[in-house]
Amino acid sequence: MELITSFISTYGVEIMMAIITFVATYLGAYLKKVITKWLDNKTKQDIAKTCVKAVEQIYKDLHGEEKLQEALKAASEMLQSENITVTDIELRMLIEAAVAEFNDAFNSTTVQSAE
Repeated sequence: MELITSFISTYGVEIMMAIITFVATYLGAYLKKVITKWLDNKTKQDIAKTCVKAVEQIYKDLHGEEKLQEALKAASEMLQSENITVTDIELRMLIEAAVAEFNDAFNSTTVQSAE
């Protein structure tokens, strides 16, 4: 028992500091991963919304699938420039969600102005 007490009194502080350093490093890495994922998702959504609005403004003569392809192309290039990877299906879902949001906002504005 005296050997354990002697060991702890001699190396206890160093062992505790190593444990605290390990825990802090692990928590820091985990928080960085979570924050990066959240920021990437937010950036993906923002880029999708920007592309949908831009395509609506720029390509007034295009409709449906053609506009979708232009939005997908622009969003893909913008995300690539930010070094954010995205699958084709994820990008399509982001664009479709942005289109739905755009249409909802447009329709609610149209209904209010008609009243």
